Amino acid sequence: MKIAVIQASSQKQRNELLCQCVKKAVREQGHEVINFGVFPDEEAEYSYIQTSLLIGLLLAEGAVDFVVTGCSSGQGMMLACNSMPGVLCGYVQNPADAYLFGRINNGNAVSLPLGLQFGWAGEINLQSTLDSLFCEPFGTGYPPEDAERKIRDTVQLKAMRAASQKSFAEFWKSLDDGLLQSVMQRECVWEYVRNAGNRR
Repeated sequence: MKIAVIQASSQKQRNELLCQCVKKAVREQGHEVINFGVFPDEEAEYSYIQTSLLIGLLLAEGAVDFVVTGCSSGQGMMLACNSMPGVLCGYVQNPADAYLFGRINNGNAVSLPLGLQFGWAGEINLQSTLDSLFCEPFGTGYPPEDAERKIRDTVQLKAMRAASQKSFAEFWKSLDDGLLQSVMQRECVWEYVRNAGNRR
């Protein structure tokens, strides 16, 4: 699995920590982790809205399989990501949230609160949350006695979302030019998407 790490500029000081925690959480599974920033030394600013568009693009083009993201509260990023066609993003603020999202909801992105209540020992909760997310295969259902129903519900949810949304290409064409231009300046994402076909 290819896992992208990308967060809004409001929490760019947490980028390296977030990336290292993801790498540690998946090291035994052999997943590839790609860090798209936003990096601490960058002057360019990306809101959670702009970042969600980059996330939608990465997933729609099949450049990555899963995205770990966040903003100050995590809520705005989760809402923006869930506005993207084909993105099912969970808000995970603790290990239980993360574990249940991975097992039951089987989405393709999670948003973390990287500022809200991220005080002393916040990195411990972050690592534990990511460990719980990736500790077992996604989509297995929970609890075990209800797993079959939970899996069936998730399949129905994804079908319902797909039926209610435009394709990503149609969605992209409907966006404001100013917003698109700002997003298209994120060259590290565009370069990765352009080369995704060569890596398959």
